[in-house]
Amino acid sequence: MITEVTKDDFDAMLAGVAREGFNLAPDVVIAPPDVLVMLRSLADDVRQRFAPAAWWIVNEGEVVGLCSVIRVPDEGDVHIGYGIAPTRQGRGFATEAVSQILSWARSDPRVAQISAETGVENIASQRVLERNGFLRVGQRVDDEDGLVVCWRAMTE
Repeated sequence: MITEVTKDDFDAMLAGVAREGFNLAPDVVIAPPDVLVMLRSLADDVRQRFAPAAWWIVNEGEVVGLCSVIRVPDEGDVHIGYGIAPTRQGRGFATEAVSQILSWARSDPRVAQISAETGVENIASQRVLERNGFLRVGQRVDDEDGLVVCWRAMTE
């Protein structure tokens, strides 16, 4: 399940807790604190012009990952990034979350496509996108991540 994340949720996650009704296990590190701070700031920026901007990925009440819109959508293109805590990877949580993001996008007239990028060596993340019907549309060199594969799924 995915559930929208607020600024307060990011603050709580940085403190190692989740909002009422959800739990964040001690062994679940979604991302290092500096990355969570960056994602909180990014979500705040995106949210000023487009919402939702981020979602928790939840399994049976436990927060296991995060999915974010990583830039303000342009001409119907919503670009996402996602991650699952290392201790919860390999259980299909990312695949299900991306599926739910696509379901949301298909019901939102502002969204024409979802795009994403994966590292060329990140086979698990590539499989998540393939299982959800994303197509490879190219590659590019990212300043921080190096060579990445570019993906797209149409929502119309």
